[in-house]
This record gives sequence, C-alpha cells and structure tokens, in this order.
Amino acid sequence: MTEPAATPPPVCPAHVGATPLYGPRFQTDPAQLYRELRAAHGPVAPVELVGGVPAWLVIGYRELQQVTGRPELFGRDSSRWHAWEALPADWPLRPMVAPAPSILHTEGEEHGRRSRAFADALAGTDPYELRKHAEEVADRLVDEFAGRGEADLVVEYAHRMPLLVLCRALGLDEEREPQLIAALLAMLDGGPDAPDGAQRLLALMRALVEGKAERLGADIASRMLAHPAGLTHEEVAHDLRVLLVAGHQPTSYWISNALRLMLTDERFAASLAGGRRSIGQALNEALWEDTPTQIGVGRWAVRDTRLGGRRIAEGDMVLLGLAGANEDPSVRQADGRPAEGNRAHLSYSYGEHGCPFPAQEAAEVIAGAAIEVLLDRLPDLRLAVAEHALVWRPSVWVRGLVALPVSFTPGDPV
Repeated sequence: MTEPAATPPPVCPAHVGATPLYGPRFQTDPAQLYRELRAAHGPVAPVELVGGVPAWLVIGYRELQQVTGRPELFGRDSSRWHAWEALPADWPLRPMVAPAPSILHTEGEEHGRRSRAFADALAGTDPYELRKHAEEVADRLVDEFAGRGEADLVVEYAHRMPLLVLCRALGLDEEREPQLIAALLAMLDGGPDAPDGAQRLLALMRALVEGKAERLGADIASRMLAHPAGLTHEEVAHDLRVLLVAGHQPTSYWISNALRLMLTDERFAASLAGGRRSIGQALNEALWEDTPTQIGVGRWAVRDTRLGGRRIAEGDMVLLGLAGANEDPSVRQADGRPAEGNRAHLSYSYGEHGCPFPAQEAAEVIAGAAIEVLLDRLPDLRLAVAEHALVWRPSVWVRGLVALPVSFTPGDPV
C-alpha cells in the first residue's frame, strides 16, 4: 500500500514504536500480531494506521464491550477526532473514517430515528424468499464454472453471490454488479482509489433513491423512503451505502473464509464431511477463527478516560479489534477453541451500533445457502494451490482472500 506523502499527526509518547496495522506482516498473519500485542500491552494496544496515524486497538473482549456499550465515553461521531487538521486530504482511509451524514456517525435520538428506519426496512425482507433467491443465485453462479473443473471461489462466487442477492433486496439492477464490486473493493482496501470508490457507491445509491422515490416497490430502498421516520433522500442514500458495504463485504469474506477453512483445516473439514456439525455451526466457527470484519472503524473518546489500564485522551481514535477480541483467552477453552455452539463472538460488533438482528439473519441465510449449494453441487472441491500461496487483501478493516483457486470433478449445469 502506498502511503501519502505528508507529515503524520503528532504522536503521544504512548504511541512511540506503535505497531503498524498495514504491511505484509499484518496482512499475512494478523492473529499472531494480536497475540503479541496482548502479551506486550494487554487488552488495549497502541497502533498506527497507514501514514503514521496513531490509534488505540481494543483486543480485550470485556473492554470492547465497554467501548461499544458506553456511548457517553466513546462516541461514534468522528468529528471529535483531534487529528483531522494534520491529515492530508488524500489519506486513503478517510472514506471509512470521515464524518458523513449516515447512520454510522449519528448518536443519541438521531441515531435512534435512523436505526429504526434501517432495522424496519431490513425486517420487511421475507427470510424464506431471501433463502429461495439466494439458492437460485448460487446455482446460477455454479453453473457458470461447474463444467470447467476449476474456479476462483472468491472472484467467481463469494464476491458475486451476496451482491446479486442484495441487489434484488435493495431494488438495484443486477447489471450494476461489476461497478458495485469494483467500487466496494476500492473503498475497503484503503488504497489511493478509496475516495473515488466511496463516491461511486454514493452516486449509485443516490440514483437508486431518486428512481424509487418516483415509484416505490417491495424493496429495502422503498421501505426506507416510506418509513414514518421521514428520512430525506440524501439520508436514505447514505444509509443504503452503509447497508451495501456492511451487507456485502462481511458476507462475501465470511463465505470465502469458511471455504478456506474447509479446504485447509483437516479437523474442520472432517467434522463437516462426517456430519458432526451443520453448515450453521461451521459458519459460526469461521466467525470465531477468521472473522471477515477484523477491525471496526471505531469510536472517539468523548472525554479523558481510562480503558484497560490505558489513559485515553479526549478525541483519541479507538479501533474495535473484533478479531482480536474473539481470540481473548477469557472467552476460549483451554485449547484455544470456542466452545461448541458458542455464539458470543463479537463479529457483529456490540451495542447500539452493532449489526441489527435482521441484517445478521440475512447474512446467515445468504452465507448458509452459498456453502450448501456449492458443496452439494461440487462435493470434491480441492485447493488448487499451496495454502501458503493464498494472498490476503491489504485492507485494515476486512480479512479476506484475493483469490481462492480450486479444482473439482466437472459437473453438469442444473
């Protein structure tokens, strides 16, 4: 990743020598990095983002619940951040951090108004219809490569399947899929194209809202526009962009990360193939072991406070180390694994800004259908490269593969 040529914000003494959350080491084995951070610093560690930008990374399970459950101490409005004036305009992580008129950055009563409209619009999606459509999309995508005997399950399947399902749910035209994927990846990878990707997504959502305002339909966008909360068109467009990013990327990488575990972890694969666990249980374990959203964008200290033995100054950035918190020994068994059926992971975050239940339910339906259809159609999937050759995306926010090449016995379309 190319760093912007600018003077980094001033660093407090506690952040001298802070661990960078970028570069090959973080990209390749973040779990080991989290273990080292826990051993050296405890549940709250000094880190730096690309460009030498300091932040605190919360990797303690209880501490992360404290941050997300105490909005009077840790607010979601990033305009509190004291580093803005020192940041270059082209800082690549700006699109994910900068204040925006979306549900992500609202607080108090305004957040309640926006989140009610958001959750109610999602709840209006019939889970049975969603499941049926997800299975149809999965079958259609498998048809495209089943006869070849080889495929890239990230590019050809995991990236595409959730987005095509979401397109119908949101009221988007499926023909927008390539544009949406390109913009999503650019925004989340945090490279020089991130600002442009964010703007392209917002433009697509604005166009969707204007179209639906003229003729409401049976979709999420229409239900948000018609909601009693009275959201403006601009508010709906920004919140739909949040929904698209939060709905597609974690689900996409949840699918590919679970498939990687099935193809590389003998214990995981044997247990699944032997019928000792359901697809749902396997997906739940994947959230513990390789959660797709590894770091949440964060909170900003409302006032000077203490957290995990650290002094947090007013305006400091506090990142949510979801993957690190899931590895906290306090919530693990003696062998380091989560207890069977334990769903207390923090992969959906926590508190009032956590992923609403209807969104969690939809993600589970889509991911479950993706795995079940694929394994039913292609039961002898094999990794086509050495495990160490797999490449992870450079994003600080999500944990996902660039590609997952597999081979299998060619089959016929359904």
